[in-house]
This record gives sequence, C-alpha cells and structure tokens, in this order.
Amino acid sequence: MSDAVLPAQTSPEADILSALGARSIVLVGMMGVGKSTIGKRLAGRLGLRFFDADVEIEVAHAGMTIPEIFTTHGEPYFRDGEARVIARLLEGGPIVLATGGGAFMREETRTRIAAKAISIWLKADHDVIMRRVRRRADRPLLQTADPEGTVTRLLTEREPIYGRADLTIASRDVPHDRIVDETIETLHAHLCGGPPMPPPHADVASSLR
Repeated sequence: MSDAVLPAQTSPEADILSALGARSIVLVGMMGVGKSTIGKRLAGRLGLRFFDADVEIEVAHAGMTIPEIFTTHGEPYFRDGEARVIARLLEGGPIVLATGGGAFMREETRTRIAAKAISIWLKADHDVIMRRVRRRADRPLLQTADPEGTVTRLLTEREPIYGRADLTIASRDVPHDRIVDETIETLHAHLCGGPPMPPPHADVASSLR
C-alpha cells in the first residue's frame, strides 16, 4: 500500500473562510431585498457572527427605533451614527453584516467596506421591493404621499452606487436557501478562483432543494 497522504477534503464554506481571513462580508442594497434574512442564513452556513447595522444603531441609542431616531434627530444625524456603527463592527471581523439601504451611499463607508470586507449587492426589481415593503410600516423614507414614486427615485439614485459592490446577487421570490446557495457559489468563485467543489459524499438531492 502507498504511504502517500491524501489531501484533506474541504467544503466551499471552509474555502471561503480561509480566503476571507479577517475580512467580513457586507450585504448592501435597497430596503426589502432580504439583507437580514439572507445574511443570517449565510452567517449560519459560514459559522460567522451576524450583525444587522440597524439593530446595532437602535442598541446604541438606548433602544430607540430607526423611525424614532429619524423623527427626533433627522437623517443626517442617523447617517453619521450609521457610519460609526459600521466602522466599529468591521473592526471585529470576520462577520456577516447587513447594512441599511442608504449606508453604501456614503463614500467614507464604501471606502471602509472596500478595505475591510467583500461587499455583495442584493439586487431586486422594483415590483419585488414594493411588494415586500408594503408589508411593513416602519420604513422612514417611505412615509410619503407616494411610496412607490419614492422607491423608484431611490432606485434611480442608488443602483449605480450599489453596482460598485464587489459582487451582485439577484434577490427574487425563490426559497431563501437558494439565494444563500448562489451567494456561496459566487463568493467561492470570487475568492477562490473557481466553482466550489461539493463536500465529500454530498447528497445530490440536497443541492436541488
């Protein structure tokens, strides 16, 4: 028998973690695209901690909600606090971080994310976003007489900036795990230079779920 040692089998997730090093994964995009939902599941797959920037901002303001912060202090104050919270969280990487829809618009924050993380734009069509945000009444920027017009305007303003993210994933009405699978595949290709190899003895049926 040969005494040669076979190379250890690795998973796409392990490859990604190794390639990330101390860098984090930051999800950017419009409200309603699923940054928190996908981020939590992605963090679970990678064994990383998950943070939602909006939740951390509320914690930093003694439990005030985002709408309350907007109403009491105004959007510029909120954006300054948002930038500080994101900077602090990225110093503790690697993590998976979901950011608010306007966070990536700030050049200082984009520069910090570029230095400390891989950014992923979760991109959704206008109709998908509207269908999702209508379910919630806590979106400060949509407290207008024409929420649909506001979404259209924000998409027009923001999409060219979101497009500067390292990677883009289509967010649509499919099972969340499918979006997470696509994110893992895209991260692996970006960080490791090729398509991910399935883990040893992977159940082929599971990859079709």
